[in-house]
Amino acid sequence: MTKKKLRSQEWYGRTGKDGFIYRSWMKNQGFPHHLFEGDKPVIGICNTWSELTPCNAHFRDLAQALKRGIWEAGGFPLEFPVMSLGECSIKPTAMLFRNLASMDVEESIRANPMDGVILMCGCDKTTPSLVMGAASVDLPTLVISGGPMLVGRFKGKKIGTSDVWRFAEDYKLGKLSQEEFIEAEAAMSRSVGHCAPMGTASTMAAMVEALGLALPDNATIPAADSRRKVLAHMAGIRIVEMVNEDLKMSKVLTRKSFENAIMVNAALGGSTNFILHLTAIAKRIGVELELTDFDHFSSKIPLIANVQPSGEHWVEDLFYAGGLPAVMKEIENQLHTEVITVTGKSLNENIQKAECYDRNLIGTFDNPIKPDSGIAVLKGNLCPNGAVIKPSAASPGLLKHIGKAVVFEDIDDFKAKIDDPNLDIEESSVMVLKNVGPKGYPGMPEVGNMALPKKLLEKGVKDMVRISDGRMSGTGFGTVVLHVSPESAIGGPLALVQTGDQIELDVPNRSLNLLITEEEFEKRRAAFQPIKLPYERGYVNLFLDKVNQAHEGVDFDFLQGSSGSEVKRDSH
Repeated sequence: MTKKKLRSQEWYGRTGKDGFIYRSWMKNQGFPHHLFEGDKPVIGICNTWSELTPCNAHFRDLAQALKRGIWEAGGFPLEFPVMSLGECSIKPTAMLFRNLASMDVEESIRANPMDGVILMCGCDKTTPSLVMGAASVDLPTLVISGGPMLVGRFKGKKIGTSDVWRFAEDYKLGKLSQEEFIEAEAAMSRSVGHCAPMGTASTMAAMVEALGLALPDNATIPAADSRRKVLAHMAGIRIVEMVNEDLKMSKVLTRKSFENAIMVNAALGGSTNFILHLTAIAKRIGVELELTDFDHFSSKIPLIANVQPSGEHWVEDLFYAGGLPAVMKEIENQLHTEVITVTGKSLNENIQKAECYDRNLIGTFDNPIKPDSGIAVLKGNLCPNGAVIKPSAASPGLLKHIGKAVVFEDIDDFKAKIDDPNLDIEESSVMVLKNVGPKGYPGMPEVGNMALPKKLLEKGVKDMVRISDGRMSGTGFGTVVLHVSPESAIGGPLALVQTGDQIELDVPNRSLNLLITEEEFEKRRAAFQPIKLPYERGYVNLFLDKVNQAHEGVDFDFLQGSSGSEVKRDSH
């Protein structure tokens, strides 16, 4: 059998001037000629290392483990940087730049001499942006995540990112001093890695493992654990084998693998941001995925993992209890276990020997941590294209609720009013935040889990119904309705809500409605004036012009689908 010619030989296998140019400048790094002769697959290591992305700050070290594995398997590793998105640092929101980073990844992979790719992902948006970009090229691709940080310790208790919201409330009420607040900062972030709970970063790491794009245990091995480097080493070996097998992304990312990812996310109580990112990835690879699919495939899966914010523990603890393979083992009868993964084996083979070592951390299908999990998709006159809520992180008593709307026109209006003692708001009120959607902010920030008014916190109120067209951190919790589509900035029904209106939330029946007459709706629509968006140039202007709505994944309309790996023009 004749071995297939490597893609990298379109560069390095040339004779004459072109081959000279492609090889010679690479040799200034000390690479010997035999590396370019065509028997060693060139593996691109797409690295989102950055000191401005704290979750990914250990990636230089992790990349060395990847390289060791690639060299061992007979590959030729070449590391390259792409835009890195630090959720905790970037203003106004990292989500604004997810699509830009995906374009960087796509064009970097296609334009360079690579036969296969390792995607190094960690912080929230680095995972979907890298997977989206790579999917549009469709080379053999494997994902390695950075891993969760070790669980923090503060005043004798375990803490993680979900506690930020609790600390903020205690600080507002004077229960936590400024000095204690600063002490808690260091106590929480005490090692390399991304957030310790099942926030969006760990949800994304679980997503790629459930999709079949990562090796088993990718989602849960702590970043500081030496086994994370072992996993990277084995990933380096495996990507070379994938190139030799021509195991491309499109062979792994099938409709069934997306359905698996939705069910696994439900079992974990994963982030609502999962919907936006998985939808965008599906549209890049050409798989049909609708918002209603998330509700349909989530609804049959209970909460299996007892991990915050839906549960009590941390991703580090989940690893010691058996990791994601053990969670998937508990719902294997619901999953499509015949699908192929980057291991070259089926999902069934990957999880066959998985065991649970702690039933406090991993429940069973018949005796779960909670009976309801996943993501509920709401429809109604307030969200004709859909909205989402995570029931497992909400207050059960608020899942069916009618209350008076208290409206904040934008984030500045919210900040100015929320702690005003004269604000007309009660525990039964429904907080509504407008103009924080894809176009309205812009970029759809994580402000949907609005802080409660100080005067209600002082009375012991812990949760209220909150509605917005924005997002919520995967580490957040509460009865929070998100991703209302279409958004208010383009005249969606949310823009028409007025303080004093009655709003009905009915999660069991999957509905969200503004209780006004159709005549009143039409009157308000006629009077609607869109907000002025003060952006006239650059990337943000492109974003505002081309971005899709939340139910479509907030991707650019012109990036859906794939362009493949062929480069039709030479450079010399």
